[in-house]
Amino acid sequence: MEIINKTKRPLRIPLPGGKKLHLSPGKLGQVAPKAAEHPPLKKLIDAGDVEVVGEGRTQGTGGSGGNTGTGASQGGGSSGGVRHTGDR
Repeated sequence: MEIINKTKRPLRIPLPGGKKLHLSPGKLGQVAPKAAEHPPLKKLIDAGDVEVVGEGRTQGTGGSGGNTGTGASQGGGSSGGVRHTGDR
């Protein structure tokens, strides 16, 4: 499930298991459906700070998003930064 930060400040959203989701203003994040029942997150949703924008899209989006992220990180962006720092 996807949630969006509706505030103008970054949020640290508490999740079950002691985890936290750091979410910038206006950005989307993904949480497990059971996380929406977590009382601290439910409080943020009720206050209007966070909005649930997608309930059934998590699996489809997560699969393709994960592959895209892996490809981008292997594209040399990290390696280029390391080489650039070493050249100085």
